[in-house]
Amino acid sequence: MRTLLAIERADVCLMMIDATEGVTDQDAKIAGEAHEAGKGVIIVVNKWDAVEKETGTLEKYKKEVYGRLKYLSYAPMIFISAKTGQRVTKLFDLINHVAEQNAMRVITSILNQVINEAIAIVQPPTDKGKRLKIYYGTQASTKPPTFVIFVNNKELFHFSYERYLINQIRKEFGLEGTPVRIIVREKNEKDV
Repeated sequence: MRTLLAIERADVCLMMIDATEGVTDQDAKIAGEAHEAGKGVIIVVNKWDAVEKETGTLEKYKKEVYGRLKYLSYAPMIFISAKTGQRVTKLFDLINHVAEQNAMRVITSILNQVINEAIAIVQPPTDKGKRLKIYYGTQASTKPPTFVIFVNNKELFHFSYERYLINQIRKEFGLEGTPVRIIVREKNEKDV
């Protein structure tokens, strides 16, 4: 309960992982709550000084963490030691960066340029001869960045195409450390 209240009050959540234990079930549950709440997230691996290192240890560890927390692939990861103070000061710059990303506003005309370029690269899906048409998009809110995409038929807007558009938006605007939400509306649909 206290964890959920803390997540609710936060702009950026630090997902603290003990390097000697790895990602626990409790870590994964809390990370999921932060993601669902639309909070900026930074994965902080503490006690990095206690881990035996050899060539490739860092990359292998990152792969394991992201493998366990697939839905946080957008979250930056930093390796620290609270005991020695290693990289702790860099954490504060990263917190400010993620908070800015979470509150970022995107100009509508530039967003639509990115959407149109994405459509030109990968055509929207079709179903039974009907093709999805994306008319335009606009940013509805921040924290997390939420975009409304207006289409001809919501049923044709497949989850995989949504993920593709989110990846294209991230590629253009960064949005590191923050979830990105897309709301799909049919062009004639009024605000609900």
